[in-house]
Amino acid sequence: MTDKYKIISAVDRVVEHPEVWTRRLAKSTWGERIPHIERGADGADAWVVDGRTIPLSDIAQVGAVMPDRAKTPARWDDIDASAHVPGERIKAMDKDGVDYTVLYPSVAGFSGEIFGAINDLDLELACVQAYNDWLIEEWTSTNSRLIPQCIVPLSPVDATVGEIKRAVTGGHRGVIFPAEPTHLRNLPHINSSTYDPVWATCQELDVPLCFHAGSAPQLQFPMAPNLALELSAAFQAVIRPASVVFDLSNILFSRILLRFPKLKVVFAESTIGWGTFLLEYADHQYEQDHCNYELKPSEMFRRQCYLTAWYEPVRINARHIGTDRILWATNFPTANSTWPESRPFAEKCLACMSDSEQEQILRGNAAKLYKIARENGRLE
Repeated sequence: MTDKYKIISAVDRVVEHPEVWTRRLAKSTWGERIPHIERGADGADAWVVDGRTIPLSDIAQVGAVMPDRAKTPARWDDIDASAHVPGERIKAMDKDGVDYTVLYPSVAGFSGEIFGAINDLDLELACVQAYNDWLIEEWTSTNSRLIPQCIVPLSPVDATVGEIKRAVTGGHRGVIFPAEPTHLRNLPHINSSTYDPVWATCQELDVPLCFHAGSAPQLQFPMAPNLALELSAAFQAVIRPASVVFDLSNILFSRILLRFPKLKVVFAESTIGWGTFLLEYADHQYEQDHCNYELKPSEMFRRQCYLTAWYEPVRINARHIGTDRILWATNFPTANSTWPESRPFAEKCLACMSDSEQEQILRGNAAKLYKIARENGRLE
């Protein structure tokens, strides 16, 4: 691997600062329902979203830049600036050999699921739009290496479609969506035709639909309360990517990809090792149960879907997944991030692969997906 293959990280997180919503939403209208930080009697900070209290440690998952990766911040002041200040993020990327970063939210939820649980449709829309505008105005407008993706209100579907169009027109390059909206509030199953206008809009605008691992906690094994801190952190880091098995299986059997053949779908923080098993078994069961659709699950996947990798040997699974279906990620600043050693990790994980395959996985696939053009030696 040479320096010409610097990384486009397809999965990183931005940690929203405490004034994102208090500056942008009118207190005269929303009062204490506006997302904001409060300090508890124990001295720890928590986010309060429409009356729901969420510990800061659950939201600001920044282990990569903590003195101890297994520990989480108790107060806002404990969070390193690289998690929430654009200029400091660029410095962290430079240190790690990362050219571009594709951003996912934190306070809003990995896939916007925290805002998706808000029952007041007007407040949900206001919170979503404030985030989308903030990300453009305070992050990507300062540096084109920061790639924005929008979150959306989950209902009514006209509002979802309207916000996608508004956000993409404003510069967003992807659409983030929770894997199972029905877990959040009284909403249709994701396979419902109710959401067809959403998939059609993503297809028409040629922006990827992105599901981040962990947006449906009910699909994950519950954590035992007596686990030691380091075991708890490791357990959560393992079960979150594993839960994507359910997300991808549903998409492959839902016929959504058949009905929207140009829709591109990203499964963020997924890993690829289990993908070989899933595609082989899905094809087997497809034939065993005489599904007889136009394409087998693996064929739909290889036409429209992407998995992400960041720590595992790639070559053994790439021939099953497809080198054009793999995106590289650093997962900054979460505890499972390879920062600041992403370059050595990539070199080890992509060993014995050709230069063209390495370039495709580390940057080419993401550059094409997010429309990042090459200029003057850097993708811009």
